[in-house]
Amino acid sequence: MAGMTLEQLKIFLAVAQHLHFTRAAEELYITQPAVSAAIHNLEQEYGVKLFHRIGRHIEIAEAGKLLQVEAQKILDQVSLTERGLRELNNLQRGELKLGSSLTIGNYWLPSKISEFKSRYPGIQINCSLANTEEICLGTATGQFDLGLVEGDVKPALQSTLEYEIVGSDRLQIVVGQKHPWFEWGEIDLSQLTKTPWVMREPGSGTQQRFEEALKNWEINLSELDVILVFNSGEMTKAAIEDGVGAIGISELMVKKEIQLGTLRAIRVIDNRDVNGAMPTAGYTYAEIVRPFFKLKHRQRFQTALSKVFEQMLISSMSDGSHQHISTSLI
Repeated sequence: MAGMTLEQLKIFLAVAQHLHFTRAAEELYITQPAVSAAIHNLEQEYGVKLFHRIGRHIEIAEAGKLLQVEAQKILDQVSLTERGLRELNNLQRGELKLGSSLTIGNYWLPSKISEFKSRYPGIQINCSLANTEEICLGTATGQFDLGLVEGDVKPALQSTLEYEIVGSDRLQIVVGQKHPWFEWGEIDLSQLTKTPWVMREPGSGTQQRFEEALKNWEINLSELDVILVFNSGEMTKAAIEDGVGAIGISELMVKKEIQLGTLRAIRVIDNRDVNGAMPTAGYTYAEIVRPFFKLKHRQRFQTALSKVFEQMLISSMSDGSHQHISTSLI
């Protein structure tokens, strides 16, 4: 038996993707007869039908569906192994694939990437931004070497992903100049239900933490008047600058606007006692502290680049560059 080759697997996957021999050939820059021959040889070698020919069209057969899954795993592993071999050059070249949730990717991660690039200028870093759920899934499926998120990892992925804290920030309640709270500067918990709110979409780490804070404060999300939902922190911020709504947002995202005075962070007074009653005197300020998590697959091969970048993140935290690390609400 001659056995299958990597080239045959690449050709097969291209045909399975396009369900068209000619388009697969064009993608791979080979001839259509070469594609047909590769598929025919695989089918002859193993006595299976990978595709059904129906007139001028093809459909993937059951054997083809099986091979599609396994072939992709094989080629992914070959790609990782090749990367590992290329990195046996004192990290002078190579590629690091990062996935980051939006707040981290836009405001916290760039300085880390810049520091890493200054040490290893020959390394190419590709960073994709999405919400927490998408980054968790991408890390679990091998799309990213490392993921960075500020939300929780869903229970279904916790056995697949290893995660630890590498930083943190605070969520702040923020309003624009037209909002009555802008002049007050602080409110008590009961007033949170008395204003319109602009929110992030479900699956956002920011939204997860804000909803956890509400629960901790014994407020149901359904009690809030949610007038707009956006899939970006920048959009929520823009919506309240000229409006009357409030948002829960990362302090990293509104630092400039607060300095300029176009937005104001509102302190929330938690003046409940342990039984939920309102005492006559004495109170504390409610804060929302959220951790930044580094994610990696528990079993997938980890490249040398990934290990070095991971260690840099851990070292920057242990050096004291992050002052308020906590997974709980204060």
